[in-house]
Amino acid sequence: MMKTRLIPRTESAREQPLLLKSLLAQTLRYNPEREIIYRDLFRMNYFEFNRRVRKLANLLIASGVKPGDTVAVLDWDSHRYLEAYFAVPAIGAVLHTVNVRLAPSQILYTINHAEDKLLLVHEDFLPLLYSIQGEITTVENYIILSDHIYTNPTYEITAKVPGVVGEYESLLMTQPDQIEFPDFDEHTMATIFYTTGTTGDPKGVYFSHRQLFLHSTALLTYFCGYQVLPFTHEDVYMPLTPMFHVHAWGFPFVATLLNNKQVYPGKYEPEILLKLLVTHNVTLSHCVPTILNMLVSSPVSKLIDLSRWKVIIGGAALTRNLAKAAGSLNIQVTQGYGMSETAPVMAVVHFSEEDKKLPEEEILDLKTKTGKISPFVELRIVNDEGDFLEHDGIATGELVARGFSLTQGYLKNPVASEVLWRNGWLHTGDVASIDKKDIVSIKDRTKDVIKTGGEWISSLDIENLISQTEGVSEVAVIGLQDTVWGERPHAIVVPKESTKGLEARIRARLQCMIDAGDIKKWYMPDTISFTEAIPKTSVGKTDKKKLRADRN
Repeated sequence: MMKTRLIPRTESAREQPLLLKSLLAQTLRYNPEREIIYRDLFRMNYFEFNRRVRKLANLLIASGVKPGDTVAVLDWDSHRYLEAYFAVPAIGAVLHTVNVRLAPSQILYTINHAEDKLLLVHEDFLPLLYSIQGEITTVENYIILSDHIYTNPTYEITAKVPGVVGEYESLLMTQPDQIEFPDFDEHTMATIFYTTGTTGDPKGVYFSHRQLFLHSTALLTYFCGYQVLPFTHEDVYMPLTPMFHVHAWGFPFVATLLNNKQVYPGKYEPEILLKLLVTHNVTLSHCVPTILNMLVSSPVSKLIDLSRWKVIIGGAALTRNLAKAAGSLNIQVTQGYGMSETAPVMAVVHFSEEDKKLPEEEILDLKTKTGKISPFVELRIVNDEGDFLEHDGIATGELVARGFSLTQGYLKNPVASEVLWRNGWLHTGDVASIDKKDIVSIKDRTKDVIKTGGEWISSLDIENLISQTEGVSEVAVIGLQDTVWGERPHAIVVPKESTKGLEARIRARLQCMIDAGDIKKWYMPDTISFTEAIPKTSVGKTDKKKLRADRN
């Protein structure tokens, strides 16, 4: 590293570390009367939120949690989760956001691997806990979370696990609401969660206070500053991405910092989500395409005004078909890109003043690209030898990243950490191009690219084209082994209604594009099959690993 002239430090001067407690401290200054709402069960303003965060911190300490200990949460998206986002790291402990959609054996692995000391567990997940409790090795205490307590204060919880401290709300009432959150090194681990790959055990991805603070700053710059999807303190925010997944993309930290009115929906149910959207005039959400498709396909969505709703899509590509469907309901939709290892946001679609004047079809072209590189993030593309490729919008290679919000490794897994960070760049596993305007276009995952006759085919491109065919609700394209070509594309389609004539329409649409020279002839799938549903991963992405296993 270059030698430079460092600033002289006065002995009495104090350098403020970048800690999550600093985000929390802002919430009492500007609009603390705004509310944080949980379904139709609970609501509070920011004065009460601050008191509850401090009560929870005191409760954790009283339950034996010390700096460096790990506290796990198994809950639906709730105000309790938001309280844990701040209380656990503020006392120097580590928040483990447990992916409740994993298999019990995987959840057990993550709990033991993270060395969780205390579990906050919703009563809905007690049966899961019973199935693995005999194999949990590090947890000493449990706090039970219940929704029934909000409608029936005398409700009694019976949990058949040793070490139950009590029920969350009742325990909070016993704790003082005063605590001085200490200063400590900003590189202290604040959170950990586990990402599942195609092979092996889940990998622990961790982030420091500094990284989460600066990621929040980047979101403020991009969404509130450049207004890629206008976000201000006046928005009403409701996450539709699970809070266990990459801190709900970091937006709860920003929404809390800005004193936004926040709505937490609990377990995702279409009718409840739409009711909350309308009742509380929600203006900002983020989700995977599956959730948005589910909502815009609901008959209820045609009866309500969604014109104030802004949605950021991530986790999978925003197709033209879904963008049009959202637009027909006047929903403002855009998409972003990131991964668990990057905290996560690395690119978001941005329209310049010139872009906004483009015809509708060209706007759709831009809207369905991956996005412009986010502030404070550096993205490049490399070939198999690790050489950088030109950012001309044509060359494709693996996308690699640098930035201050990227995980520094995988917990207790130095081999995988070095593979992730080989040559000093974080390797995303995504095949992409980048143009001269810093616009990224993800072509596919390296493991999902279809290699046929020496050519690479993007499964995402074929999916986008097929999704625009009348009668297609959802589509996934995978490569199947072929003795002549190596691999050939196979399409799995969820029809909207009848399958009659649908395959012929899909093939006719693709053939027209082949004849016009828009796509190559080898983009035509060898086979097209129909199904009632496409399998998803625990975070709502298309599970192509399972699709390939079922068909190879």
